[in-house]
Amino acid sequence: MLDIYHFSYGWLTPILAYVLSFTGSFLGLQCAARARAGEKRLLWLSLAAVSIGGTGIWVMHFIAMLGFSIQGSPIRFDVPLTLFSAATAIVVVGIGLVLVVTPHPRLWALLTGGLITGLGVAGMHYTGMHAMNSNADISYDTPLVVLSLVIAVVAATAALWFTVNVRGQLAAVGASLIMAVAVCGMHYTGMAAMRAHGGHEHGTPEGTDALQLLAPLIVGIAIVTMLLLISVSLTSIERDLELPPVRPATVRPAGDDVAPPPMRYPLAQQHADDDPWNTPRRPEHAPVADEPVTQYWPSRPMPRNH
Repeated sequence: MLDIYHFSYGWLTPILAYVLSFTGSFLGLQCAARARAGEKRLLWLSLAAVSIGGTGIWVMHFIAMLGFSIQGSPIRFDVPLTLFSAATAIVVVGIGLVLVVTPHPRLWALLTGGLITGLGVAGMHYTGMHAMNSNADISYDTPLVVLSLVIAVVAATAALWFTVNVRGQLAAVGASLIMAVAVCGMHYTGMAAMRAHGGHEHGTPEGTDALQLLAPLIVGIAIVTMLLLISVSLTSIERDLELPPVRPATVRPAGDDVAPPPMRYPLAQQHADDDPWNTPRRPEHAPVADEPVTQYWPSRPMPRNH
C-alpha cells in the first residue's frame, strides 16, 4: 500500500480551506436571510446555493485537495467530471434551501432537505475523487465512508436549520464557524477512507494538473464572492436607512377655504385704534348700522300766511 499525504504543504491548505468554507457559509446565510424577507426570493436562494455549495463546499474541497498527494504517483484531474461535481454541490444545496426557506418551515422539510443535501454533498466529494486520475489503484474503507455520509447529512441538516433560524450578524458568524467545521470534517473523514495501492500503469495520467485547473476557477470564484459581498453590503445599507416619519395629513373643513367677510368697525373706533391718545373725533362718514342714527335736516323757511 502506498503512503498518502493529506498535508503536503503543512497547515496552509486546511486553514485556507476552512476560511473559504466559512466565507461561503456566511455569505449563504446572509443571502438566505434576505430570501426569508420575501424580496426576490428565488434570486437570493440561488445566490445562497452558489455561496454555500460553490464556495463553502466545492472550492473548499479542491483547495484541500491541493495538499493531497500519493507517494510516487502524479495526480491529474478530469475537467468535465470536476465541473460536474461543482454543479452537483450547487444544485443539491439549492434544493435543500428551497424546501426549508418558506414562510412556514416544517420539520419534515428540514429532514428531507438535510438528507438530500447531505447525500448530494457526499456524492460531490466522491465524484471529485473519482475525477482524480493517478497510476495508483484507489479503494475505500467502508466504515469510514459510511461515517462520512452520516457527517454530511448531519452537517447539511444543521446548515439548513441555521439558514431558517439564524438572526443577526453575530449569530451568523457563529453558525458559519460551525458549518465550516462540519464541512471540513466531512471532507477529511472521506479522505481518510481512501487507500492507494501500486498499479501497473506508468507515466503521466490523463487530465489537467491541479493548479492549472484550480487557478482560473479560484479567480472566478473570488470575483463572484466579492460581488456577493458587495451586494449583501449594499442591501444591508439600504435596510439600515430609515425614511423620515410620515406626518399625518391635516384635513381642513371646506368652509375654511372661503374667506370670511370683512369686519366692519365704526369709523370712530378705527380712528381710536390709530390714535394712541384716544382723542375723540367727529365722524366724517355715515355711522354703522349698529350705532344709533341721528338725522340732521337742513332748516327751511316757514310758509307765510297771506
